[in-house]
Amino acid sequence: MSSVAPEGAKIEPLGAVRERVLGALRQDIIAGRLRPGDRLVERELADRFGVSRVPVREAIRALVAEGFVHFETPRRTVVRRLTPADVAELFELREALEVYAAGLAASRATPESLAELSALLDRAAEATRAGDAETITDINTRFHDRVLAMAGNSLLISVMEPVDGRLRWLTRQNTEWPQLLTEHRELYDAIASGDPDRARAHALTHVRTNYRSTVRHLFGEDSAP
Repeated sequence: MSSVAPEGAKIEPLGAVRERVLGALRQDIIAGRLRPGDRLVERELADRFGVSRVPVREAIRALVAEGFVHFETPRRTVVRRLTPADVAELFELREALEVYAAGLAASRATPESLAELSALLDRAAEATRAGDAETITDINTRFHDRVLAMAGNSLLISVMEPVDGRLRWLTRQNTEWPQLLTEHRELYDAIASGDPDRARAHALTHVRTNYRSTVRHLFGEDSAP
């Protein structure tokens, strides 16, 4: 494959190519198009994206750092199989941060931010009726991102950012969508009430219920805590 761009074509910076490949592969894993145990082969991915192997190699390294893939051997990279310990640790972090964020959001919410949150719930309801798993995952992630933004604490956002992708991956495993929508509506009502204690209580219940649902889906009924 030639590395020379056609005459008149814009040359995409290497960093932009890496981010494009990284974003596509990350979304493939989250959406289940790349499944645990699937191998990532540099040459095949370079052909797929029409790029050199360098940005593909860099994107794979970034996915390793984010916890999505790992090196089985120095020459074999595969999508990670999540263990019960992986899931427990991620939800412990989510519980600590999201419960705190919900309390802050309840005390700092504005009419505008609440309207945005309500609009996301309306869209989530439509996607739930349609059974659109990818859209549900996307909107649910945006719902939690919006709550974090409403909390008004930039450090919270920066702490969550490195694990945000893996949390989206876990959210995708929970297929109890009507229940998830109900929990988000209850959390919205708690935040809108302006009562931090109520918001924290609903956030805690939501995270723990989601944890149990995810464990059941990934590891079977007998594994649920």
